[in-house]
Amino acid sequence: MDRAEIVHEAFLTRLASGDLPDVTGSAAEAGLSAADLRALFEAQVMSRHLDRMSRKLQAKGQGFYTIGSSGHEGNAAIAMALRPTDPAFLHYRDAAFQIARAGQVEGQAPLKDMLLSFTASSEDPISGGRHKVLGSKALSIPPQTSTIASHLPKAVGAAYSIGLARKCPPLAPDYPDDAIAMCSFGDASLNHSTAQGALNTAGWTAWQGVPLPLLFVCEDNGIGISVKSPDGWVGAVLRARPGLEYMSCNGLDIVDTFAAARKAADHARRRKAPVILHMKCVRLYGHAGPDMEAAYRPQSEVDAAERDDPLIHTAARLIAEGAESADEIRAIYDRIWAETEHAADRAVTRPKLQTAAQVMASIVPPRRDVTRPNAPAPEDRTACFGASDMRAQEIPQPMSKLINLGLTDLMLTHPEIVMAGEDIGRKGGVYGVTKGLQGRFGARRVIDTLLDEQSILGLSIGMAQNGFVPIPEIQFLAYLHNAEDQVRGEAATLPFFSNGQYTNPMVIRVAGLGYQKGFGGHFHNDNSLAVLRDIPGIVIGCPSDGAEAVRMMREAVRLAREEQRVVVMVEPIALYPMRDLHKPADGLWMRRYPDPADVAPLGSLSVDGDGTDLAVVTYGNGVYLSHQARKVLEMNGISARIVDLRWLAPLATEAVLEATEPCGKVLIVDECRRTGSQSEALMTLFAEAGRAGVARITAEDSFIATGPAYGATLPSAESIAEAALSLVCDGALRAL
Repeated sequence: MDRAEIVHEAFLTRLASGDLPDVTGSAAEAGLSAADLRALFEAQVMSRHLDRMSRKLQAKGQGFYTIGSSGHEGNAAIAMALRPTDPAFLHYRDAAFQIARAGQVEGQAPLKDMLLSFTASSEDPISGGRHKVLGSKALSIPPQTSTIASHLPKAVGAAYSIGLARKCPPLAPDYPDDAIAMCSFGDASLNHSTAQGALNTAGWTAWQGVPLPLLFVCEDNGIGISVKSPDGWVGAVLRARPGLEYMSCNGLDIVDTFAAARKAADHARRRKAPVILHMKCVRLYGHAGPDMEAAYRPQSEVDAAERDDPLIHTAARLIAEGAESADEIRAIYDRIWAETEHAADRAVTRPKLQTAAQVMASIVPPRRDVTRPNAPAPEDRTACFGASDMRAQEIPQPMSKLINLGLTDLMLTHPEIVMAGEDIGRKGGVYGVTKGLQGRFGARRVIDTLLDEQSILGLSIGMAQNGFVPIPEIQFLAYLHNAEDQVRGEAATLPFFSNGQYTNPMVIRVAGLGYQKGFGGHFHNDNSLAVLRDIPGIVIGCPSDGAEAVRMMREAVRLAREEQRVVVMVEPIALYPMRDLHKPADGLWMRRYPDPADVAPLGSLSVDGDGTDLAVVTYGNGVYLSHQARKVLEMNGISARIVDLRWLAPLATEAVLEATEPCGKVLIVDECRRTGSQSEALMTLFAEAGRAGVARITAEDSFIATGPAYGATLPSAESIAEAALSLVCDGALRAL
């Protein structure tokens, strides 16, 4: 017999025989009425029956998810202790929490909704049939998949945003100003570096007195799939966290859990400080449907967990408090099962996603109806910039200075923009790009974070969900890999798994790519964007000079504000200070500050020259190097145009083909590695369009060295010129 049915039969047998656990404490003293107890029990039973039904549906090929909540049903009491407007980032075993919260909001049908999710119906109100997820816009529950702790950093960000919103009003706030953020996770997930980083960030933030109304709930069932948590380990780890108030409860006892959760929530709400609630519980049925516990767990442990079934504990409470008799409890249990069967019969008949277009419809989030603000008054700009930077806007400047001026204008225009990153405030960034911004806009809007890229991006995701437009900075491209899942698994997937109901628009600034002379080697000169290029829905931009950087940053902020997009701006480090193009002091790579109305729209290219012998298609440093190479080509009688891609994803395919159509040959110059670089997509584009005479020059499949060999594996002006000559005129090089 399936373990779910064994537990089911055991519950009925013990209820009928009166084999019930002892009950301590009083529901009334904890603030729970008899009606509250009944409501909690019904939420627990509905969650249990949904677990049973999920297995039956899967056995028939009609259901697609069996990771259940059985044993964790005590979290229903946590829901009752919170407000339905408190954002809840839930552990995947928290169905009872969502069901209990649904009871606090009119018009909800959690049984129907969850069964539509189990059966992958396109009518599933949260994901539209894309995944079985807990979540509900009406219940302030953003959807989470079965990721391991990746939702903790954004919960910290959401809590931070609640405190920040009191001082800096967001564009479209989603949470009340007295809300707290709740985030639950399992004891095994506690050991994940993402969880440890989030707990550390919460403590680090609270230690400094920064408002952070946050409730962490660690649901400790003692085992992660097959690996046990060592006795006492979870409590010891949680108690040792500075800056976090530790509380605990018995998740088998809804009264104790409610009382502890209410105390924890009151602490977080009143003191604007983070709390960790350690809820002990059990896991029933194994990890998921196919999991055979007998392969790794003694039967005595399985039996002991089943003996501590939370439902039998709540039944005992109902009887002891005089709220229900055993017969009435049995009637509730049977009634909800009958309702579950009826709802399941209907759910399996409902439509499902059929086409690629239907599946992909929510990858790109919906547009947001926001008003474009008026440009700041001239006197406000003058007061903000100061005389020196007002003069600087009239004189050609390098990229780093122009980005600084552009960010100043954007933050002055859009008060919902918040920047965050390592060393961006007082220091002004490693390369001085953000110098002076904290002085202009304050430490609340230009945040010096701790050294943890996961927390920087999580902070931004959480703030974005509450109406801010974050501009986080990742100090170096190589450091993004420490936190890439926050983009791939969280920020990019949120619209997809919520059918566009939840979004987290932001502009991620990343200093990257190669060509730094004598500094840093690989970790400061990473030249691979492959980790970003295959993430559906995100926008990737890479400017080639300072004016382009300003134009593109303006468009990036517009995309985030109005189209709710996640944009990654990769800023070429080597071009930050670049002034000269062909010879020292020629100043040919500096630019003047663009007019405030001048933008570089997504999908546009920048084409320099009208040559027809050759089109050089490139971006970033490649544009700079191709300008140097073009001088050599002109000396050899070759007329070339340089096509700056600007936006690497989504690639403006039609525009690229149109811009290169008049040219006899096309040379793709890609500073990223040959394998996995943009050049692969471009070569495919031209091949599928039937274009001949196309070649590419790329970086080698290598890491970057420091010292004199910094450019040995990268395209150079010389190698670009040689490749162009070889392509156009069989290598007849007359001048270099």
